Amino acid sequence: MTTRLRSIVLAVLLTLAPIAHAIDPLPFADVAQEQRFQQLTRQLRCLVCQNENLADSNAPLAQDLRQQVFEQMQAGKSDEEIKRWLTDRYSDFVLYDPPLRGGTLVLWFGPAVVLAIGLFAVITIVRRRSRALGASTSTRPSDGDDW
Repeated sequence: MTTRLRSIVLAVLLTLAPIAHAIDPLPFADVAQEQRFQQLTRQLRCLVCQNENLADSNAPLAQDLRQQVFEQMQAGKSDEEIKRWLTDRYSDFVLYDPPLRGGTLVLWFGPAVVLAIGLFAVITIVRRRSRALGASTSTRPSDGDDW
């Protein structure tokens, strides 16, 4: 093998190493149980990653939480019971779709309020500038006027 080809193969293997390390095979009873697990972990947020779900995260805490979710599924708990256990422990932050209640109002409506404030500010600035521009052109002398 040439040095260049060896370098390429090494680079590919090093790139794939974290993916291979992240795979934590769990002994599912059947395909339906595995699909339920995948669906549930996609609804849960990784607590240490930024905007990544529990299914896709490689963080050690996410691996531990996936293991705990799996164990609770094996114990016969429903998805709602597992979510309740996680929210009791980690708050509503662990859910990608938190319930609408007093503590989560900012999560639900905060972005819309910030957007509305920004839109109001832009409209106000544009109006003031257009008025100022209109006022300055009306006071400007025409070509025939002497000042």
